[in-house]
Amino acid sequence: MTLAAPAQAAFTAAQACNNDFGGSWAHVSDGHRSITTPSGTKVGDVYLMYNSASATNCVATIKRVSVGTNSGVSAGIRVEGSSWAYDPGSYKYYAAIQRSARDKCVMYSGEVLYGTSWQSAGRYSWGNCG
Repeated sequence: MTLAAPAQAAFTAAQACNNDFGGSWAHVSDGHRSITTPSGTKVGDVYLMYNSASATNCVATIKRVSVGTNSGVSAGIRVEGSSWAYDPGSYKYYAAIQRSARDKCVMYSGEVLYGTSWQSAGRYSWGNCG
């Protein structure tokens, strides 16, 4: 099987969150992880974004492979006191999920299907509290 080289993303994380949920989204500290294969190929990025007007977080996983073609991608968020919530699917560009996190800490994760294997990254400790 031949896999195509990673492409530039068609959307930014702020655009993905705005497209799905509206509003103005800002990057947060410690809110980005690159998703790479064990061999080092970058297949995506996962971002944690914040909307101060609504006190909500958005996690956007932006694909860098199979861009423009439906393929597996997932975004996940866990708000302190709750279980993980995901937006998994077969999407052309990204997956995104939002949750209210007022006065709570969050964790986030993203996954991209590359060939037959899921590659993932995220922050699995509490952070971005507020």
